[in-house]
Amino acid sequence: MRQRDIYLAGQDPAIGTEQQGVRPVVIISGDALNEMTELCIICPLTTKIKNYPGSVVISKNKQNGLSDDSEILIFQVRVIAKKRLVRKIGAVTESELVRIKQGLTDVLTF
Repeated sequence: MRQRDIYLAGQDPAIGTEQQGVRPVVIISGDALNEMTELCIICPLTTKIKNYPGSVVISKNKQNGLSDDSEILIFQVRVIAKKRLVRKIGAVTESELVRIKQGLTDVLTF
């Protein structure tokens, strides 16, 4: 498991408007953290694209393994146990990771 990887992950139990169910998530935690702990930091994806400020929209392709264009919900960043990860489906590009990190900075700043 590495930063940039997209996995299907179980999000339940969820409360309120948190993303729930088994859905794609992108791992944003660094590789050292991913190797040393049983946790990882993720952002969930949704196919209901609303262009939220700071979020990143990516198009489906072979590299990311998505079946639909999706929005990475930066503002729903979350720590999950690795046990929630069902299977790897792909990865975001380096340039998409840069946009994710910028979105995180924006969300934490404004």
